[in-house]
Amino acid sequence: MRRVSAHWPIRADLIRLDPTSRSAPCNETPPVSKPPQTPSKHSGHIYIGIGGWTFAPWRGVFYPEKLTQAKELEYAASKLTSIEINGTYYGSQKPESFRKWAREVPDGFVFSLKGPRFATNRRVLAEAGDSIKRFYDSGVLELGDRLGPVLWQFAPTKKFDEADFGKFLELLPRTLGGRALRHVVEVRHDSFCVPDFIALLRQFETPVVFAEHGKYPAIADVVGDFVYARLQKGNDELKTCYPPKALDAWAKRFQLWAGGGEPDDLPRVDAAKPIKAPRDVFAYVIHEGKVRAPAGAMELIERVK
Repeated sequence: MRRVSAHWPIRADLIRLDPTSRSAPCNETPPVSKPPQTPSKHSGHIYIGIGGWTFAPWRGVFYPEKLTQAKELEYAASKLTSIEINGTYYGSQKPESFRKWAREVPDGFVFSLKGPRFATNRRVLAEAGDSIKRFYDSGVLELGDRLGPVLWQFAPTKKFDEADFGKFLELLPRTLGGRALRHVVEVRHDSFCVPDFIALLRQFETPVVFAEHGKYPAIADVVGDFVYARLQKGNDELKTCYPPKALDAWAKRFQLWAGGGEPDDLPRVDAAKPIKAPRDVFAYVIHEGKVRAPAGAMELIERVK
């Protein structure tokens, strides 16, 4: 029998943010949330997680002290609704690894994967076809229904070249093995902060990451049928990673995105408004220190129940 996630991805219109409510202390296990009784046509799912699951400083902070490393993914997946896998950026994984990861997480849990650096860290993006093909041939589809978006992350030195970037987007497969694929791009050079870039993304229905970062551009323009946010300003001196007001604000933004809206307090490049439609939301607490990232993610999950 397949297990059901303890924190089912939440439909945003089934929740109401109560600014007076108090979050659970960090050392308490969050109460179990249930899947919605009646699926809504007016809201997407909200998935919240962290980057990876193997990190020694999480022992005794996130993971119980005596938990074996072999059980870490299963434990993390019982507390979160998604994990962004970084290892696929640096090298190929084996099909059996993808199958193993899929078995260890409950129903409703979704992985996002970083596409390989060999595809994105190149002068001519139009020549990335072989790297993209090798990535998908490595067994990515073995994740089955646990496969979420693939994140294509570009170097901070990579500048916007409309023709070349368009060729890269053309190379990304939209279906494979009878299933639809999702792609999202993370750009980290200010030259991408132009309406032509957003127009190009809309042509290919490929979202751009909203990066909450001290250095890289923040682009909150909504493109396609999902939103992908990477929260990178967490503070490991706070047990909850972010102050309560900041957590409340992010939870509200996730709800707006899921319901088809746009937060009015995040920077957009293009004045054109997207079609209002339900969108899935993928959000990761993924700051450099990482120690309190799981706590921050769990606090956000509590707020969007």
